[in-house]
Amino acid sequence: MSQPRSRGRLTLRHLAAPALALALVAGLPLAAGTDEAPPTTEEWNTVSAISVAHGHGKGKSQGKAVKANFLSYNDFHGAIDPPTGSGAAVDGTPAGGVEYLATWLKRLRAEAKSEGRKSVTVGAGDLIGATPLVSAAFHDEPTIELMDEVGLEISSVGNHEFDEGVDELLRLTRGGCHPVDGCADGDGFAGADFTYLAANTVYKDSGKPILPPYEIRKVNGVEVGFVGLTLEGTPDIVNPAGISEVDFLDEVATANRYARELKARGVEALVLLLHEGGQQNGTVGISDCNNFSGPVKEIVAGLRGEYGLVVSGHTHRYYTCSLPNSAGTQTVVTSAGNNGQLITDVDYSLDRRSGRFTEISARNIVVANGVRNADGSWQRTDSGSFVLNPALVDRKTKRIADKYRAAVAPLANRVVGEITGDIVRDVRANQESPLGDVIADAQLAYTAGAGAQIALMNPGGIRAPLTYDASAGGEAPGQVTYGEAFAVQPFNNLVVTQTFTGAQLAAVLEQQFPGFQGQTNQRVLQVSAGFSYAYDSTAPAGSRVSAMTLNGVAIDPAATYRVTTNDFLANGGDGFTTLTAGTERVYAPGFDLDALVAYLGAGTPIAPGPADRIVRLG
Repeated sequence: MSQPRSRGRLTLRHLAAPALALALVAGLPLAAGTDEAPPTTEEWNTVSAISVAHGHGKGKSQGKAVKANFLSYNDFHGAIDPPTGSGAAVDGTPAGGVEYLATWLKRLRAEAKSEGRKSVTVGAGDLIGATPLVSAAFHDEPTIELMDEVGLEISSVGNHEFDEGVDELLRLTRGGCHPVDGCADGDGFAGADFTYLAANTVYKDSGKPILPPYEIRKVNGVEVGFVGLTLEGTPDIVNPAGISEVDFLDEVATANRYARELKARGVEALVLLLHEGGQQNGTVGISDCNNFSGPVKEIVAGLRGEYGLVVSGHTHRYYTCSLPNSAGTQTVVTSAGNNGQLITDVDYSLDRRSGRFTEISARNIVVANGVRNADGSWQRTDSGSFVLNPALVDRKTKRIADKYRAAVAPLANRVVGEITGDIVRDVRANQESPLGDVIADAQLAYTAGAGAQIALMNPGGIRAPLTYDASAGGEAPGQVTYGEAFAVQPFNNLVVTQTFTGAQLAAVLEQQFPGFQGQTNQRVLQVSAGFSYAYDSTAPAGSRVSAMTLNGVAIDPAATYRVTTNDFLANGGDGFTTLTAGTERVYAPGFDLDALVAYLGAGTPIAPGPADRIVRLG
């Protein structure tokens, strides 16, 4: 566990808010609930399981089997509170919340122990980053502390572990106060007790990993190796400013390098913790592998046969698969969705003589948090939310979470503005969203003093909708709280205004599509009012954008324009390297969230954007 928390005072010099001091709630009473075992997993989860048996060729006798267990999850993203709204249920079952995750992990460990199986709990990255305010306000220290509390032992890093840069990731791992905000909760920060692995994230000057590449655990005398990787494409999706001193290496080459090293040390059974994944297509079940596709298939196809299990992530999808590796044998590949709503339960056997996997089976278990009715349905409140089950709460975990919930509530529940209706982030056929329009408009208004004429927003930075009827803090319908605004833009990017020629602006828009100046993915930027253009994604690279206008006047290739983006884009994030060529760069005060909050609170309730500024021709 992280360093025990004593009574103290929280100084929240936070993020995109003025300096703020909040008193910690000390000596919280025991939360309703119990640490006793909940109903059995079979009573709450009816699932199938993937199972793979491993043979090792003729003439290789097997010794006595060692039976053991892995529990895994991925893409937790600081989801301390149970998810709400459309994301509250998985496969129809209300699920999630860290105090429920702890309960189900304890239950599954107890089941494994009753079968004589030692259990190890592992993760596949994005435990932190893009987190709700209850974690982000404290630079994700609450999530690290709670991951220790629920019993996480080993995890790979993911791309979001780098949201605040390499140095901040190392601080969260090793402990110590934040270099600017200090120890925000007043009682120090001891860092993670679990081990972060980062085999393919290496310093440019030395080529050495920033964190351990692997860890070895003994299971009843047999060694099992864990190698941890993030996706090679991490630099394209995090702010380049924080990762300038490191490289991200090829996943297959790195995994196999350490497989050879571990084999030379006598370790024959390997688990890859990989922050890259895939998805099922068509009809899906939480433990199925239907019409599977995605980058992880190609990665597994290149892996050495020692990798019997790949715990994957990044895509936020759930699956348990059996995929062929380079040795022609099958590797079990799993993902537990996201937000701590599922746990992957993996039973396996090792041959004591050879040290190899002989059998691996996996199933996903729902982290149920609701109350069943007699007919099997789930109880709901008058407002339609699921009723949370106090019998499934882990008290100690809830006590830690409640400390941070109480501390952040005054900030989170502060009303900052109003909206006239739901403002969704879902894109229309032209790849423009009503919320994307609103955010671009907010940034344009925020930087008017810097001469801004156009604002561009990356869709990946929009993390949640604004919902008219949401009322987490008891506010009236249509009112938006700081916490709700933060959920939309949780990255604390700076707001940057630069000068571009019309020709450069056209090149930026061409770089939205694969094949132009190194772009590998389609990422259509959201645009501010007054700016419009058309595109044809089927046209040749470099000639897809046309009809650019500003306030009805055609963009002049030779003229200059002041363009606002966040610094993630301005530094070349999402592959927009052309945005690094701007001149006369000016930074606005505060963060991108400040721009949104100011816009929402300007006086008139904000309506959804029209999502008609971009014209799709093909």
